Amino acid sequence: MTSQVLKIRKRDGRIVDFEPHKIENAIKKAMTEQSALDEDNANEITEKVVNEINKRFYEKTPDIEDVQDIVERKLMEQGLPEVAKAYILYRKKRSEIREAKRFLGVEDELKLTFNAISVLERRYLLKNENGRVVETPSQMFHRIAKAVASIEAKNDPDKATQNENEFYEIMSKLEFLPNSPTIMNAGTKIGQLSACYVLPVPDSIYGIFNTVRDMAIIHQSGGGTGFSFSQLRPRGDFVGSTGGVASGPLSFMRVFDTSTDVIKQGGRRRGANMAILKVDHPDIIEFITSKEKEGFLTNFNLSVAITDSFMKAVEKDTDFELVNPHTSKVITKTKARNLWTLIITSAWKIGDPGLVFIDEINRHNPTPEIGTVESTNPCGEQPLLPYESCNLGSINIAKFVDKQAIDWERLGIAVKKSVNFLDNVIDVNKFPTPEVEKITKSNRKIGLGIMGFADALLKMKIPYDSKEALKSGEKIMKFIQEEGHKASIEIGERKGSFPNFDKSIWKNRGYKTMRNATITTIAPTGTIGIIAGVSSGIEPLFAVAFIRNVMGGTQLTEVNSEFEKIAKEREFYSQELIRKIARTGSIRDVEEIPKDIKKLFVTAFDISPEWHVKMQATFQRYVDNAVSKTINFAAEATPDDVEKAYWLAYKMKCKGITVYRYGSKTDQVLTIGSMTPKKSGGVDYVSVESEYSGGCPTSICSSG
Repeated sequence: MTSQVLKIRKRDGRIVDFEPHKIENAIKKAMTEQSALDEDNANEITEKVVNEINKRFYEKTPDIEDVQDIVERKLMEQGLPEVAKAYILYRKKRSEIREAKRFLGVEDELKLTFNAISVLERRYLLKNENGRVVETPSQMFHRIAKAVASIEAKNDPDKATQNENEFYEIMSKLEFLPNSPTIMNAGTKIGQLSACYVLPVPDSIYGIFNTVRDMAIIHQSGGGTGFSFSQLRPRGDFVGSTGGVASGPLSFMRVFDTSTDVIKQGGRRRGANMAILKVDHPDIIEFITSKEKEGFLTNFNLSVAITDSFMKAVEKDTDFELVNPHTSKVITKTKARNLWTLIITSAWKIGDPGLVFIDEINRHNPTPEIGTVESTNPCGEQPLLPYESCNLGSINIAKFVDKQAIDWERLGIAVKKSVNFLDNVIDVNKFPTPEVEKITKSNRKIGLGIMGFADALLKMKIPYDSKEALKSGEKIMKFIQEEGHKASIEIGERKGSFPNFDKSIWKNRGYKTMRNATITTIAPTGTIGIIAGVSSGIEPLFAVAFIRNVMGGTQLTEVNSEFEKIAKEREFYSQELIRKIARTGSIRDVEEIPKDIKKLFVTAFDISPEWHVKMQATFQRYVDNAVSKTINFAAEATPDDVEKAYWLAYKMKCKGITVYRYGSKTDQVLTIGSMTPKKSGGVDYVSVESEYSGGCPTSICSSG
């Protein structure tokens, strides 16, 4: 269909291109809402709308409201009053969302969800000294793109312009988003763009408090920090310099925890830490049980660094030596299985500690000559050397599903652009300390992953807990890994390999160049998942329908868009059905839903822990760094269930594992009404906080 009217005036006064296909799409949506989709009729009505616009606004520019009024009238004239009503209600809903966004002080050209705008306003959009938002989401993406592309400007201005346009495009289309510090700080005075850091904790007061200072600086600019406390001498050990006794790792962890409380990240992000202790440290029992005290180490995730020798001792039921790291002397022996049982019981009871399979991590250390990995970032997906940092980004894989299949060509292009973006971040980054800058630039690690995997599976009609899903995950990540490596090689040929390349596994494997020591990571994508409107990382859906607590006590009902679409197409959608689903989040026991739909739309607590572990292991096979994934358990799960998951993760060569049994943490941001009462209008519903999009339902690891 052709239109003589070429421009249209938006509500904010902007003049933009008139695109008739958008009218047709809106009519089809209204028809679908009433289970009355008729492609030919939609096309015919659209032509009549366009003809009237041409007649009424010849050589004029219509307002968008004029066009929508014409659409309503034409639907009525065609004898479609119910479709017209659906279209009117859609206009009303969009108007309410626009008003809500204006209430937040945000102009939204990209038509993001209200919750996305709420998160952007609270965390990411720039504000003036009065706290007033001074940029739109589109301007935010332009700010980021310009800053990250600027590194090319001096030597190749044309390349800088090309990169800026490409970076803006993949972000504004929500095909790729970088980690939170990049979104917050790119193009600002702060300029700190990395999400994750590992800092050393040496066995000296001077060294420990230097690290506390560095941690505070990193938290203030939006980064998260990981530590290994394994070098600290055990509690009660003799200290020669003072003639006193050591207070042990736990006492110093409290110092880090208290400092984190004081420093709220950039005023916008809560500080997050990972504490790791080797399984052979004499204070390991105190470490394992430390968070059983209410309110203790609330800013830390805990993980035990598990060695192969310990796992063999557990298998053989033999004694295991606990060694003083300061003297290398054996302090005592304990039954390996007793220690193992304590770890399992604590994880079942309170969700901590997780496990980090430290030998498996170091078998894949890309620069073993430079150092040994002892710790990871707060959510475990990024093993790093002391002082190393890494910047992360995630491809919205749901955006690349077309006609129930992955568009591999488009995905390959996006991977190339994303690797280029993340590599540039290293050079434009303002690092918190010289030590961090030196090793980060020497290894140039980046972490490209995905989000929206559950949504992609739904679009492809593949249940999460199926062999087909594992095959799809493997194929997707293998492709991203291979294309990511190719992109890193290409950049290396232009700009040079990372400085430690000659001391890396890449040189030993016969590669001529490689720009980055690592390329891929699967990270949790809490807030960036909210912005993109998709599920977190590779997690399954946490609920099909639920209540989201947004702001000022306001609660919004959210429904998975794919479920809503199918339910309307197959004519079993109703508001009463949505209310029923929102009580548990699951459709497993809802009688009126067809069996094939129940099989497809499984949630995190519907899926057995074994499928969670298998999915994590599947992705790990094609990830340079590690995979952040929560293994979900129902409230009634037993410690034996946790043990089975731990063994499976170890045998399937995962680099770590985090389990979460519903109700085991007091600060969870996900509440299931049928398990823990959460009243909304007198009925129990699934309720989540504004920035939760799936995965670990606690405040430490719920942010992207």
